Amino acid sequence: MKLFDVYPLYNVTPVKAEGITLTDDKGETYLDFYGGHAVISIGHSHPHYVDRLKEQLEQMAFYSNSIKNPLQEELSQKLEALSGCVDYQLFLCNSGAEANENALKLASFHTGKAGVIAFRNSFHGRTSAAVAATDNPKINAPINRQHQVDFVALNDLTAFEQLISRSNHCAVILEALQGVGGLDEPTSEFYQFVAKKCREHNVVLIADEVQSGFGRTGKFFAFQHHGIQPDIISMAKGMGNGFPVGGILIHNDLQPSFGMLGTTFGGNHMACTASLAVLEVIEKENLIANAAKMEAYFKEKAEKVPQVQKVKGRGLMLGLEFEDEVGELRKRLIYNQHIFTGGSANKKLLRFLPALNITSNDIDLFFERLKNEL
Repeated sequence: MKLFDVYPLYNVTPVKAEGITLTDDKGETYLDFYGGHAVISIGHSHPHYVDRLKEQLEQMAFYSNSIKNPLQEELSQKLEALSGCVDYQLFLCNSGAEANENALKLASFHTGKAGVIAFRNSFHGRTSAAVAATDNPKINAPINRQHQVDFVALNDLTAFEQLISRSNHCAVILEALQGVGGLDEPTSEFYQFVAKKCREHNVVLIADEVQSGFGRTGKFFAFQHHGIQPDIISMAKGMGNGFPVGGILIHNDLQPSFGMLGTTFGGNHMACTASLAVLEVIEKENLIANAAKMEAYFKEKAEKVPQVQKVKGRGLMLGLEFEDEVGELRKRLIYNQHIFTGGSANKKLLRFLPALNITSNDIDLFFERLKNEL
């Protein structure tokens, strides 16, 4: 049976991974500064993570959400303590797309409306409502285009106010730092304006933290750089360090009812254990502070690379913008320098999304090998 074509594939087959190092089937090693789309938050095969999953697997891997699972309660308490997000409820699912899908559905239930405001260059997932709120016509099928989504440019206060004043929207969905879109971000003034107008018009504000959450930007969530409080926070990616975990934090003002949301695999025993292990490592190794510290070091190093036009992003969700497109550069970095990096909708942007426990020495290696190809 032929595999369905999903992505163009690089001719590399990793078979083992540790820290930021990947080893392929030929014994060649690579440095991973992409983390599989920002998924690897605490490094490949972290000993604590591996031990926790082994222990849980030997006890119980899965049962449905029709029974009590104390790991879910433990995860919710740990998440509240580290994120500082009190007065929220936790719904667990399996991916970022599913998190945003449920967030949008819940907003529609809460308001009785169907319209959504999203932003240019946004990416929220590939499921029905999530992909409709994604600014990429190529991945929106006709069935997705039935959703009522209005797109507006980031930081355009006038255009945003005109849209939300129509009073037909259930939700505004906003990335505090656009991932796939190319690391553009709202100003604090704009994000605070959006939050204010959502309150005035009874519109649910969804903070998409799928890629930027769990410490990646130097705060637990990226919206915390802007001093606002969302109604719903979606998360996934680094939440499970490779194990499929997603979820939404739902403010207590949005009341649940049985059957409103549901999931078979979400919040299973292994998923909760994976996410707890991630949070425990983040706390013990002080990785959020490390992300902020490494941001400063990375930007300092980038200033010494004359080909770099602009440095974008926060924490360890960073990008280098060049004068020309970076597709060929990414290939050369993989095949010649054995380094994984990321791309984006901005074809001139090289993205840097490593594990949160990288060191200044790792960043030195990155720039040393980058310069070899420039």
